[in-house]
Amino acid sequence: MEVILLQDVKSLGKKGDKVNVNDGYARNYIIPKKLGIQATAANINDLKLQKANEARIEQKKLEEARELAAKLEQSGIKLAVKCGENGKTFGSISSKEIAAAVSSQTGLEIDKKKVLLKDQIKTVGTYTIPVKVHRDVTAQLKLEVEAE
Repeated sequence: MEVILLQDVKSLGKKGDKVNVNDGYARNYIIPKKLGIQATAANINDLKLQKANEARIEQKKLEEARELAAKLEQSGIKLAVKCGENGKTFGSISSKEIAAAVSSQTGLEIDKKKVLLKDQIKTVGTYTIPVKVHRDVTAQLKLEVEAE
């Protein structure tokens, strides 16, 4: 019997796959546990429509992420921190502070977990910080750290 999987099934396939399984396995395990449905013409057509809709939504999210990345790269962020001798800051600048500065200065909301800091920022200067906007899109944010 051919079955369309509604969820990932270990050793069988991923969600949306059409697989061929034994009749008993399908009737007694896959269909009652809502792991899959029988592959009829109507169900196959629904699957195609659902995949097309998901692809359209994913494309829209990708375009929005590219627009957000372009806006982030155009805007430069300035952050004023207390400093000691030789331009060294008291403490380091965190991704939370960078996300808050982006929000207050540009009005764009980014998650602090998306700010990818490689090294700690402990001195005054200009930095380029990658921000992962989407799994395929990474923006380069310009951050200028100034003494307060």
